[in-house]
Amino acid sequence: MKLNELLEAGFFRVLNAGDDGDKELTRPFCCDMLSVAMSHATAGCVWVTVMGNVNALAVASLTDAACIVLAENAQMEPAVLQKAATQGITVLATEMPIFEAALSVYQFMRNSE
Repeated sequence: MKLNELLEAGFFRVLNAGDDGDKELTRPFCCDMLSVAMSHATAGCVWVTVMGNVNALAVASLTDAACIVLAENAQMEPAVLQKAATQGITVLATEMPIFEAALSVYQFMRNSE
């Protein structure tokens, strides 16, 4: 499944569409501790978190995550969103709790197989 398919599904608000809609999604990944995310997030993951700071962008870039999903109405400052746009990182948002957002991604990916 490709990132564009997830974007088109409408589960999440698109804050920044990023540059890599053709990226293959591998799995949802939930983590709010950046050092753990840095060492355990895998390329192509859909990273669900409440961390909306510039360090989250660095981790997403370093791990080659497909996108960041800000759960629980977490916010990202306009300057950080601008940096996400500059770096081509897809950022999505939802009011769902972290687990529910990740579960939605998981079920969508399974149903698309």
